[in-house]
Amino acid sequence: MSEGGEKELGIIVGVAKPDYVRFESRRPVSVGEYVVMQSCGEKILALVERSFVKSDALGDSIRNYDEASESLQVAAENKRDKSYKADARIIGYLEKLRRCKAVMPALPPEPGTLIYEATTADLAKVFAPEGTEWAHMGSLLRNVEVEVRANIDKVVSRHLAVLAMTGMGKSNLVSLLAKEIARVGGTMIIFDYHDDYSTLDLGRNAANLMPAKINPRMLPADKLAEVIEIQENASNQIHVLRQALTQDVQQRKGDDFWDSLVAGARAVGAEEKMYREAAAKVEDKIDYVRKKFRNILDPGMADPIALIKNGKINVINLVELTEKQANVSVSYYLEELLDDRKRATRQAKDRIQSAEDLKSPPRFNAPVLVVIEEAHVFIPKDEKTETKYFASKVAREGRKFGLGLVIVSQRPRSIDANILSQMGSLAVMRMIQPDDQMQVSAASEALSRDLIDQLPSLNPGEAVFAGQWVNLPTFVRADEVKERKIGGDLKAVEQWSQLAAAKEIAKESSDSYVPPGYIQD
Repeated sequence: MSEGGEKELGIIVGVAKPDYVRFESRRPVSVGEYVVMQSCGEKILALVERSFVKSDALGDSIRNYDEASESLQVAAENKRDKSYKADARIIGYLEKLRRCKAVMPALPPEPGTLIYEATTADLAKVFAPEGTEWAHMGSLLRNVEVEVRANIDKVVSRHLAVLAMTGMGKSNLVSLLAKEIARVGGTMIIFDYHDDYSTLDLGRNAANLMPAKINPRMLPADKLAEVIEIQENASNQIHVLRQALTQDVQQRKGDDFWDSLVAGARAVGAEEKMYREAAAKVEDKIDYVRKKFRNILDPGMADPIALIKNGKINVINLVELTEKQANVSVSYYLEELLDDRKRATRQAKDRIQSAEDLKSPPRFNAPVLVVIEEAHVFIPKDEKTETKYFASKVAREGRKFGLGLVIVSQRPRSIDANILSQMGSLAVMRMIQPDDQMQVSAASEALSRDLIDQLPSLNPGEAVFAGQWVNLPTFVRADEVKERKIGGDLKAVEQWSQLAAAKEIAKESSDSYVPPGYIQD
């Protein structure tokens, strides 16, 4: 036992480096445990990244089962048979880490230095700093008594990626983040692609659930073409739409907008014979989307940005939109939000309102955090999309203007590498695909190869937090958000059984109304 109350765990052996040590332990050591050691008169904190157990009697040279059985008895009788070694990465001086500063030792600890288990007192101030910007996220995976907090300011200013296989707890982690932002009255916008957040109940009317409507009057011709599903290579149809979408048409509302757009397309076909067939196809597409997407495409609505509420968790449900429509919708929001935050920042800095600001003042005078679910759909690696263009701008410029970005995906390998590399913080859950692991490793210097190798062993709700939103990389057990009432896999067998039971009850009820002998065999 050390003077500080730490329990002795092992002794440094072999070659020690300023950033890495190997020690012989008195017991098996879990990856993710924290240990401390004394060097140059100060405590140093280290994270166990690899663990080994070796038996001299039960080595690789054993040739058959009988020999293994005999060696098992020898190993049981020999207390020195087992060797427990671990490799630990030095993180820095403990006292500096408590003040949110990582300072590495200039010299390595000497072989023979004692290794101690890090106590709750050692770790508490490192992983749960004081301050309103630090939000509760869970506890240390290997020491549940130690709370883990994350810096929300850093999430907004430096961005965050939440990456994991399906079913590992990504949506729960986003909900936990939303819960903490709601607690401090922050503004958050979640683009909900699979209806994961529609029942998120944060109390006090903290959530603002919005359908993802699109006002076609506010779209330029090329984006409107995507929305009404005109193919990118249908140049004649795009030309017809561009000619039909005049300023006069864009001023019309409701059915008058659609009628005027159809009339404009018909006029283009009548005036130019080479576009007659294309004009007819454009008319058909307008009529089709006008009927099918009546609840989504609304030329009578106000600016969709005006529906977003400051100080609320705004959930924009994209589930009824096609992939192209969702892309147009998300890109529109990102473009408008970035422009609004630029104007708000400029106005706050110069304290002078431009003519544009006087006519239409900024809506968001405080920072905003945007969450893009299914990021591999909206910011794919090998494809150009409108959302990808504006998400890249937010990733580059958002820090200066108070517009934060969170990207969520189960396929990191399919996300644009440039945008992923600009995510200053990571929450990485279970991940078994080597390509996904390589992409994550390339995106963050904070995650070592040894930590990446541990990702397949994580259980649902467990994650590695790394980057600027935490003081140092760590394994975390995230809290479960009970305010989120749905999520996870459907219980198909249970629902089928309930359906069969309901049918049987309905059949018995119907049979009771039939007089005896009325139905003959």
